[in-house]
Amino acid sequence: MSIGDVPVVETATFGRSVGTVRTQQIDFQEPLPLESGAQLAAPWTLAYETYGQLNSQRSNAILICHALSGDAHAAGRHAYNGRRPGWWDAFIGPGRAFDTDRYFVICSNVIGGCSGSTGPASPEPGRDQPYGSRFPVITIGDMVAAQARLLEALGIEQLLAVAGGSMGGMQALQWAVAYPERVRGVLALATTARSSAMTIALNTVGRQSIMRDPHWQGGDYYAGPRPRNGLAVARMVGHVSYLSEDALAEKFDRDLQWHPAPQYTIGPEFAVESYLDHQGDAFVQRFDANSYMVITKAMDYFDLPGRYGSLRQAFAPTRARFLALSFNSDWLYPTSELRTLAAGLRAAGRSVQQIELDSSKGHDAFLLEDAQMQPILTGFLDELAAPLERCV
Repeated sequence: MSIGDVPVVETATFGRSVGTVRTQQIDFQEPLPLESGAQLAAPWTLAYETYGQLNSQRSNAILICHALSGDAHAAGRHAYNGRRPGWWDAFIGPGRAFDTDRYFVICSNVIGGCSGSTGPASPEPGRDQPYGSRFPVITIGDMVAAQARLLEALGIEQLLAVAGGSMGGMQALQWAVAYPERVRGVLALATTARSSAMTIALNTVGRQSIMRDPHWQGGDYYAGPRPRNGLAVARMVGHVSYLSEDALAEKFDRDLQWHPAPQYTIGPEFAVESYLDHQGDAFVQRFDANSYMVITKAMDYFDLPGRYGSLRQAFAPTRARFLALSFNSDWLYPTSELRTLAAGLRAAGRSVQQIELDSSKGHDAFLLEDAQMQPILTGFLDELAAPLERCV
């Protein structure tokens, strides 16, 4: 089942929901230096949500990092929009993998986003109009640097764990590399240590579809019509990459949507065509085209072995324990990517569990396979938390 383009997972068998939550915002009054050499001007904002309570030792904090189309709303429901649960609601709450009776869970919308954090649609300081094309190019490292500022503001010196799937997994790996003394555990799910030519190619098609929309206006479209058609096509391309051939066959096969027999037109007739139309239309209601451009480019730049010379060298300073989880039907970030990651971690002398799960759900499995994933995530976090909890 889905609401818009957000998968909804039935969670009754795994603990309880965190209930009603609200998104908070924090404004930073110092510029954020960026890896490009530019900076994000002050003031800049991060939107975030928290679940559970920080303990007296401040040792039970877990950071959840979202994927491309995600936001800070990872769990629970907003009072003003109770139909839409958090994008990882199945995993966060009392008795769930990220047990809010034990852990203080944080999730923030990345810089460059469009759900409360500073991004291209935000007013540019000193100009009183949206950044648009003037928003600086950012990287996964910049996203993590902004999150580090948030944790400092919350008074959290060290994370018990950082977790995420897809682009969220990239952030989790970046945390371990950039702030080795501040991370005890990393849960990297359906992700990679470097964007491949295939993923860059798919992101390029999405960006080109936006740039070729007549309403694109070089990114400065906020005073007029938005490049909705281009963004919708970008989402369709991306959404196909999140599924698998088996998932598409199970959902749609070659079923016709409206008529019992082909109509021999070039218009949409197949159920899968209507599904992708819906996904594109739903996405443009909540996402900004410029954010799509900026965030996908950040993913393309992500390359830990390229930046540090090798994965062994990248992970040599890290101190965390790692869980690398993949799914056998994920062709966007296949298991081979996680094997390469695990080999690099072992070469650096790090502790890593590398697990592949069976699923027909493709890349989206990290959002949907809660029955298989809960025991694995819970066990990994139990091992991380046990030494600290014995000392309390």
